[in-house]
Amino acid sequence: MPHELVTVACLSDNYAFLVHDTATGETAVIDVPEAAPILSALQERGWTATHILLTHHHADHVQGLREVLAAHPRAITAGARADEKRLPRLDIKLSENDTLTIGGERVEVIDVPGHTVGHIAYLFPQSHLLFTGDSLMALGCGRLFEGSPEQMFESLGKLRALPDETLVCSGHEYTTANGRFAATVDPENTALQERNAETDRLRAEGKFTVPSTLGLERATNPYLRCKDPSIRKTLNMDGASDLDIFTEIRRRKDNF
Repeated sequence: MPHELVTVACLSDNYAFLVHDTATGETAVIDVPEAAPILSALQERGWTATHILLTHHHADHVQGLREVLAAHPRAITAGARADEKRLPRLDIKLSENDTLTIGGERVEVIDVPGHTVGHIAYLFPQSHLLFTGDSLMALGCGRLFEGSPEQMFESLGKLRALPDETLVCSGHEYTTANGRFAATVDPENTALQERNAETDRLRAEGKFTVPSTLGLERATNPYLRCKDPSIRKTLNMDGASDLDIFTEIRRRKDNF
């Protein structure tokens, strides 16, 4: 049976996630932006955190760790070996193609530099859950604070290749702003127009827009659509490489 997924709103626009396996009782927490809502969600369900998986070192993804560990001291903390000097103390240091076992399911580690150079994502392939932090996001991708366009383009290519039904659990509620921008570079995309309308409806009702499916991202997220003729026409870059298209989209978003 697939694991149970809980999305936890933290800070002003962050998300953490809980992944729980009923059979074993194991519960993974993915990123810890803020302790209180995570601890409340665990307590409400009677769950004990057994694993804490960190995607990258930014404070709004790790700063709640100490307090969560104080309440769940046996939880194992895992994160990127490449970024261990900037992360809190890690019990398990992970690199590309390493695996963990949580709730009887193999969890795969994917190296996704770009937003930071030490960013990783976690894939639960049987449960079709992908935790992307600030790499692939709903209708967007993370700003390139440290990595290069080439790195982020390659990172997104790894994630884009996963099955349509994969749930993309990204780290922020940025979908409205990302959708407004996406419409400027992909104005003829009816799937995007419908998604933006649905985003507006969900947010007006106080509901989350995360997670999304990878199939939906491939249909509407401009960073995954660099081959699309309509986007290329809008950018006046018909003959450009896919990387050049990605770089231009990211540049325009930075100045949007």
